[in-house]
Amino acid sequence: MMLKKNMGAADRIIRLLIAAIIAVLYVQKVITGTVGLLLLILAGVFVLTSLVGSCPLYLPFGIHTGKNKKEQ
Repeated sequence: MMLKKNMGAADRIIRLLIAAIIAVLYVQKVITGTVGLLLLILAGVFVLTSLVGSCPLYLPFGIHTGKNKKEQ
């Protein structure tokens, strides 16, 4: 099953930056415990969706953050 791309470049970059910040904070033990692990999992999801270019949560709402639909 191939998902249609529904994320624009800015959305993907922002997600990667947030994931990087979470990873750094986790490694430096600024965020720890259950909250730290949950944020680290969220960071992994952000990286995965950024690399794939599609966010499954956008599909039911018809959200597309690209410049135009032809970017898909």
